[in-house]
Amino acid sequence: MVFGGNVNYTRSLILAVVLSVSTAQASVVFATPGDFPGSAVPITFTGQADGTEVNGLTVGGVLFSYSLGNGQVIIDGGPGPTNNISPPNVVTTGNPNGILTLTLPGPAVLFGYGYAILNQAVVLNATTITLFSGVTNVGSLPYTGVPDPTFAGGFAGIQSTIPFDRVQLTFAAAQPAWAVDNIRFAAEVPEPSTILFILTGSAGIFWLRRRTLRGSR
Repeated sequence: MVFGGNVNYTRSLILAVVLSVSTAQASVVFATPGDFPGSAVPITFTGQADGTEVNGLTVGGVLFSYSLGNGQVIIDGGPGPTNNISPPNVVTTGNPNGILTLTLPGPAVLFGYGYAILNQAVVLNATTITLFSGVTNVGSLPYTGVPDPTFAGGFAGIQSTIPFDRVQLTFAAAQPAWAVDNIRFAAEVPEPSTILFILTGSAGIFWLRRRTLRGSR
């Protein structure tokens, strides 16, 4: 009974510390394309016909929905190639002020996409990423669009210490249109420090078990 109690206590202590560390370090930070693993193959919309409705479309396991419904966002070739967009891609042909929501096939900690705004000047807060775990808002970051090389845009990437499964994209108000392409995300991977901590805790449990068993002989 003492052995079982010690093991349960140790396991509970390790779990509590890991959870407290995760909660204390929870944050969202900017990410670059180089932060994504090779397994995070971009969704490029290759093979999707021009004019395909995006609201309700599933590509690469990701479900796309638009808050303003059908007829606003489609697959198209606009605005043409940029440093981060290659047609075909997602583009607005109707009201650009809605929310583009992406429901991921599973938890992720990295997300990013190339984007362009129909504007040739620098656009502050050109796009904003907001992350959700279920209905819980995990965090958000805004991105400034710069000529890329002609239309304002770039790569918007985000990394979270809390896994998320739903992403909302919004774009600067008063902009006539926007486009999105090369969407990528990476599944949850424990941080090396967390893995080491868990392994150390497991070794402690093993040592405690051996010591208790020896003492009971």
